[in-house]
Amino acid sequence: MPNLRKHANEIFEHVLGTLDPNQLVKKKVSIRDSTLMVEEREYDLDNYENIYVVGGGKACAPMAKAMEDLLGDKIDDGLIVVKYNHSLPLKKIETVEASHPIPDKDSVRGTSNILRLLSKTGEKDLIICLISGGGSALLVQPHKEITLPGIQIVSAKLFECGASIDEINTVRKHLSSVKGGQLAKAAYPSTLITLMLSDVVGDPMDIIASGPTVPDESTFEDAYKIIRKYSLEEKILNSVYQFLRSGKMGKVEETPKTGNEIFDNTQNVIVGSNKIALDAAEEKAKDLGYNTIVLSSLVEGESREIAKFFAAIAKEVSCTGTPVPKPACIIAGGETTVTIKGKGKGGRNQEFALSAAMEIEGCEGVVILSAGTDGTDGPTDATGAIVDYNTCKGAREKLSQKPEEFLNNNDSYNFFKKTREHIVTGPTMTNVMDIMISLID
Repeated sequence: MPNLRKHANEIFEHVLGTLDPNQLVKKKVSIRDSTLMVEEREYDLDNYENIYVVGGGKACAPMAKAMEDLLGDKIDDGLIVVKYNHSLPLKKIETVEASHPIPDKDSVRGTSNILRLLSKTGEKDLIICLISGGGSALLVQPHKEITLPGIQIVSAKLFECGASIDEINTVRKHLSSVKGGQLAKAAYPSTLITLMLSDVVGDPMDIIASGPTVPDESTFEDAYKIIRKYSLEEKILNSVYQFLRSGKMGKVEETPKTGNEIFDNTQNVIVGSNKIALDAAEEKAKDLGYNTIVLSSLVEGESREIAKFFAAIAKEVSCTGTPVPKPACIIAGGETTVTIKGKGKGGRNQEFALSAAMEIEGCEGVVILSAGTDGTDGPTDATGAIVDYNTCKGAREKLSQKPEEFLNNNDSYNFFKKTREHIVTGPTMTNVMDIMISLID
């Protein structure tokens, strides 16, 4: 019998190695003499007076390192905002570290400095913007009528109630002076190239980091409805609620839409996504001798419920050999959500793993891993967990712990701390959402 846990960890480690943002950028961007090539488009660098690099996100530092490797002294200035402890040594580009997932004063400081830099640019300048997951919290410039606490509170409440990332970012875009195409507005009339590492299901550019350089099709009306949908009217600052209400009534200028001239001289390119992670997982699983099936890179929904379905497929394979013969590897990716009802500690991947462990209890020869590619799962030092048919039985018999109580209290972190089944990588410097792997012998 193969060591399923060892193999699952090897597959995940291979995935992380494939997701190096530095290399992903260089697969899309190259330079020959004085010509910069970005996918199918070419830019004659001799036509520009200055080249600036800006951006924000958890994976921004290795992306910036790639641009320094490519452009070297051709870069005149630059500034990126990254999560705390996600910096790298850079020569030409300044780095500001800030808080994630709830923004802080450093988020605002870094973003304000980026906007100050862009205010000095003109039509003969080239701006390269680097965006990755986490950019919504790291690139923060509140609208002049909104305070940072207002954004912090509404962000926290939306996370707590299980709102989707699309919904969260729709609200955040309409409280901001940088999101929803407004960074492109600040860069206009310069030439603007944006390189994105997607952490959003389906890779919609207007949702990745709240789409600072792309047209925003969402409206104040949409943002207002989301607040009402989750009954947050009295749970957020009244100034925020009234501002969204004023925007809905047409009293506040909308975010830039398709057709706006500020997007005429822009190029937006996705350099990496969850699909790359799933392809890498399948490649490694096949090398290890498993028959593979990739379910989807578009997984969304309540974490514990998605875990039940994922575990059901694993059990079907174990019992009948369908939809893929044993030894099998089932792979999926995306980003689930957790509706917080308890007072425990955890994250969506740990909650997924705990729920899955309860479903596969007693089903020998099944292992399930769920982990975030960014190295972080919720407000914890773990990025996920790996479980098998004996996880819950062992917790009950050896540790006198009841898994269902931990799940009901959203306390997956402390459950896995006791069972020692956490996956801890530290910052991975990349981010393309989550990956779920099941191995069946």
